[in-house]
Amino acid sequence: MLARSALRFSQPARQSFRKYSTEAPKSNNLKPILLGIGAIGIGVGVYRYTQQKSASSEPKERPKVFVGGDQGWVELRLGETEDLSPNTKRLRFEFPDKEAVSGVQVASAILTKYKPPTGDKAIIRPYTPVSDEDQPGYLDLVVKRYHDGPMSEHLHSLKVGDQVDFKGPIPKYQWEPNKHKHIACLAGGTGITPMYQLIRAIFKNPEDKTKVTLVFGNVTEDDILLKKELDELENTYPQRFKVFYLLDKPSKDWTGGKGYITKELLKTVLPEPKEENIKIFVCGPPGMYKALSGPKVSPKDQGELTGALKELGYSKDQVYKF
Repeated sequence: MLARSALRFSQPARQSFRKYSTEAPKSNNLKPILLGIGAIGIGVGVYRYTQQKSASSEPKERPKVFVGGDQGWVELRLGETEDLSPNTKRLRFEFPDKEAVSGVQVASAILTKYKPPTGDKAIIRPYTPVSDEDQPGYLDLVVKRYHDGPMSEHLHSLKVGDQVDFKGPIPKYQWEPNKHKHIACLAGGTGITPMYQLIRAIFKNPEDKTKVTLVFGNVTEDDILLKKELDELENTYPQRFKVFYLLDKPSKDWTGGKGYITKELLKTVLPEPKEENIKIFVCGPPGMYKALSGPKVSPKDQGELTGALKELGYSKDQVYKF
């Protein structure tokens, strides 16, 4: 823009200057006049450029699809699907307004609703989007299919163009940059999604210097969700982000951890309870909660801290259960 503006302003000036230079000036006052005209042209060009740059640099306030409160269910169209593993898909749901963003905050989830043809009650399940909160036009869900999970079965059966009802956002743990000095995320299976939402937000913000440790347990290597994204973050921020993968049924070529997440492992990789301003996040299947932290009573009641984290000396205030 600056080059084009300068070209438009400078070409007439150069042509005029050549004309005057080849003719005998009738007065010695022409030079100051020409210099004044050139200065005015340059000044106008710089002003327009700075005005345009200032306007374009202002963050654009985009409409939000989910605003919470009394907002009803929002119907979104499935735009595309991607198989991540034999039983897991990434589903992309499109917004009617392509300029809109989801309205999801870190950390929060959204609800999905589905009423089976033969059922009397609608099935409602929460999911945490894995797409960036500032992404306009769509949101992505990573959904693992469970044979006894009617919602996951339904979502996996969808075809491009089908509609799903959503509602939210459902606030979880309100995050602020540098809220904690060091966080540890203990995840199992699809419990990685709220962890990834939080981890991505931390490393997206250059002002956030939080250190992150992730312990991620799965059955097989194919079950490790978002591994490409996590490995990329670890390679980019090796001094601040460390991932420990564990598999229940590893292949013979697997070089990572084996077995379940145990107290002995946590004692080795987690920040110590006495460290200042740390937080441990837990999300996974019921058996994992029971072994590591104890279950939460409800979305608003974290319940008592038990299990391996209690035995290692962490306090209830140092642990959050998604």
